[in-house]
Amino acid sequence: MLETSIAPVVTAHSAVHVAADPHDPGTAPGLVMTGGRTTLADLAASRGRPYLDDLVSLAPDTLAAADRDDRVVATAMDDPPAPATVATWWSGLRGADQTRLEQDAPVVVGNLEGVPYAVRGRANRAVLDAGLRDPHADASRVAMLGQVRDALVQEATGARRSLITLDTRGAGRAAIAIGDLDTAADVTVVVPGMFFTVTGQMADFTNTANTLWGEQATLAPVAAPAAGTGVAVVAWMGYRTPDLSNILSLDLARSGAVRLERAVGGLREVRDGAQPRLGIVAHSYGSTTALMALASGRMSADSLTVLGSPGSDVRNASDLAVAAGQVFVGGAHWDPVAGSGYFGTDPGSAGFGSTVLDLAGGVDPEDAGDAFRRPVGHNDYLKPGTASLHDVALIAVGRGDLVRDGVRHGGGRGDGVVQASPDMYLVRPQDLQPRD
Repeated sequence: MLETSIAPVVTAHSAVHVAADPHDPGTAPGLVMTGGRTTLADLAASRGRPYLDDLVSLAPDTLAAADRDDRVVATAMDDPPAPATVATWWSGLRGADQTRLEQDAPVVVGNLEGVPYAVRGRANRAVLDAGLRDPHADASRVAMLGQVRDALVQEATGARRSLITLDTRGAGRAAIAIGDLDTAADVTVVVPGMFFTVTGQMADFTNTANTLWGEQATLAPVAAPAAGTGVAVVAWMGYRTPDLSNILSLDLARSGAVRLERAVGGLREVRDGAQPRLGIVAHSYGSTTALMALASGRMSADSLTVLGSPGSDVRNASDLAVAAGQVFVGGAHWDPVAGSGYFGTDPGSAGFGSTVLDLAGGVDPEDAGDAFRRPVGHNDYLKPGTASLHDVALIAVGRGDLVRDGVRHGGGRGDGVVQASPDMYLVRPQDLQPRD
């Protein structure tokens, strides 16, 4: 955004303003240079575009303290400006201001949806490294950061990993992108279910996402055309998942749906003009979260694949902002959650309008030499060699037409999915750890 020739308007914050963004009539004029009179109290009281303008108008020493102010961080993490507002604001800043914000307020900048992913990756990595070096950090925070550090280690057969979300408050939140979100033709966001925490499972969860990335990459020769090249998968632990103390509640699914909407909104803004094919892959309680988000009217996707779903209040696939015929449901053999309908309508039930995957295993009809095993239990869906992993990858690259349909007699689930009380396949020893 260029400065106009109009005379500067001097405010209480002593900042020079330009005309508001014509594409976002609800925004305030954009700041392009600072006078340093804004205080942290001003910033803490701001919301929306004024929050961003106040951030850039902070004096250097005050800006450095913004990342340590709980009120300022809470706004960035929990009640941030809309991704479109953030994208417009960021692109209108001078390069010097962008650099200053990235270096002096990395906690805030690294978690604003609409800021370029490369900037967020650098900012969050700086926060991670500083936290690991902090001699005064408590043991729980060190353990959390250690998991994130391990999750960022690139596997020999994987793509580059970048940390696009890092929230160390409480149980923590994090998201790691595998591949290039700026250019990928196919972007898949994987949403975890109950018992997943940054401290307990971030490295394993990211490696699982990497396995999906590898499966999708091998399907490049049969992928449907899309804008961009290559694939990217996001290990999105961007919401707090339930534990045994709150597993009966939908509150975390509701708040998680809002966060997922923002994450997808950020991707849409960054990829403006060259939208990727976007797939949501959601497991267990994460499927309830994703179904809520896609029924909200604030988020859309090209495909949705739910695995081991306990259901939601969504009654029909037509209520979801998903491309026609692109809602898929998988239930593994001896999964006590899949098909339970615990939180409402089972998305794999007759009449919902989804395609129920046949996960019995066997030989890939497209490659007679490639055999897949049947997934077993609640946590096996994206493991190497499973029929479910292969089907999820096919759907993600736009070839859902190649998956085997497990529907029997006009709709509903096929054989092998049981409805039972939680068993050894549902709760694992590593899941039972103290939570905040």
